Amino acid sequence: MTAPLTGRCMCGAITVTMVPAKPEIHACHCGMCRRWTGSAFLEIDATPGTLKAEGPVRVFKSSDWAERASCAECGSPLWYRLSDPKADFHAVSAGLFDDTGFPLTKEIYVDRKPGGFAYAGDHLRMTEAEFLASIGVSAEGENQ
Repeated sequence: MTAPLTGRCMCGAITVTMVPAKPEIHACHCGMCRRWTGSAFLEIDATPGTLKAEGPVRVFKSSDWAERASCAECGSPLWYRLSDPKADFHAVSAGLFDDTGFPLTKEIYVDRKPGGFAYAGDHLRMTEAEFLASIGVSAEGENQ
């Protein structure tokens, strides 16, 4: 099991703790993540049931099947969550934590990324359709 991580938002109003599901970082290039973060959303999947946050969390329902959380004070992105009550999936912003040393192992929505966004290395790259199929959601464009 990977050791727990503790991080914070930009202003320090929120403290987040979690146990990573795996010691790895993923990148999402969908349009919503780019608008939300100003770039690709770099995240670490939390082991179900381990994510805890203290402070003023603001939640935004970004689609019928997902929501995003941010700090109500400074706006720092905190996590992306599948809103299905049966799912306990949180993709937590890697930027909340000091350098974990985790490698980038997956990029999703690679067919949506801008041309200048090119991450080096040999890792899994999934299109929008491939990713949506992997989580059991029908392709709805950028509605996530």
